[in-house]
Amino acid sequence: MPVDLERRTVVTPDLRIISEATPRIAGHAALFDSISEDLGGFRERIRPGAFGASLAADDVRALFNHDPNVILGRNRAGTLRLTEDERGLGIEIDPPDTQAARDLMVSIARGDVSQMSFGFSVAPGGQIWEKDAQGGVLRTLTAVRLFDVSPVVFPAYPDTAVAVRALDAWRDSEPGTIPVGMLRRRLDLALIATTTPI
Repeated sequence: MPVDLERRTVVTPDLRIISEATPRIAGHAALFDSISEDLGGFRERIRPGAFGASLAADDVRALFNHDPNVILGRNRAGTLRLTEDERGLGIEIDPPDTQAARDLMVSIARGDVSQMSFGFSVAPGGQIWEKDAQGGVLRTLTAVRLFDVSPVVFPAYPDTAVAVRALDAWRDSEPGTIPVGMLRRRLDLALIATTTPI
């Protein structure tokens, strides 16, 4: 997996099994223009069109719980279909006839599994950092590279280390601010000064 991989989870009220001759898993893995919870000093939203280039070019997998050992579909195989619609990133999966996929479909139909997550990295120039009306930091994703979509049992704690590094860089570039690295160094020096015996 790439070092700049991030994951986000969304509660999707439309994760469901479409029961036809061949059952399918359908729903949304991401919602547009929905402000996230605090992700460690910032909130985030995804703009319509953010997935467009990736959907046209990238090899995306559908996994269960982001586990590559439980593959449910793949866009290049035609067993995973991804679309951007007015709500967000729509998914439709033709799951394999495996025990893991059958068990998952039962759990989705019962409502035990009701969340989706997606793994991504930010494309060059694909994010905008700004202050919101309340003075908080907002990251807007305008272009991302998609790696996988996953129905998940527990939403993992957001993997935001990459995003926090990008937030620090943005803060460092803001006029009139002290770079985060310098602040950390000052705190380290202050700590050493207060704990060093005389």
